[in-house]
Amino acid sequence: MLDQAGFLRHVRAVPTNVALLERLPALGLPDCYLAAGCLFQPVWNHRSGNPPGWGISDFDIFYFDASDVSWEAEDEVIQRAAQHFSDLDATIEIRNQARVHLWYEQKFGRPIAPLTSSRDGIEGFLVACTCIGINVDTGDIHAPDGLQDLWNGILRPNPKTADDPLFLKKAESYKARWPWLTIQNNT
Repeated sequence: MLDQAGFLRHVRAVPTNVALLERLPALGLPDCYLAAGCLFQPVWNHRSGNPPGWGISDFDIFYFDASDVSWEAEDEVIQRAAQHFSDLDATIEIRNQARVHLWYEQKFGRPIAPLTSSRDGIEGFLVACTCIGINVDTGDIHAPDGLQDLWNGILRPNPKTADDPLFLKKAESYKARWPWLTIQNNT
């Protein structure tokens, strides 16, 4: 069983997560969350006996700023963050969730409606148990599907994206790295 305190212990076992959670508020990004693999992979690593940060390729940061959805505004944030975190040996991916709809179809082959918050972005991940983020200002965990499937390694399609053919590819890539995971695809 995994509660929020246990989840945070696993997340904080990765030093880069600690640094990001401590230092991101200084950037003043609205509706800012640390999200995705850097949060759920430490849990699976613990269950697998791997080091906490094993396999984490990047650290995803979502923010939501609808006041300027230009690439130039997002790139300015990316450059500021690159300077702010230049001492970290990590790939940091920062994306304004207010502009995702502008590039999503080109990258993933289907359009999406404009998002209204960073939580919308988190809730759009293909695998339900990976829809997780931590608000960097409040420390609140956003996990709309709870934490039990994450702990139990159950990979189900996110109901919001259940028709996406990329679910199985994503789930199989996770299972290749953590063989004990179980894919439950009802499509």
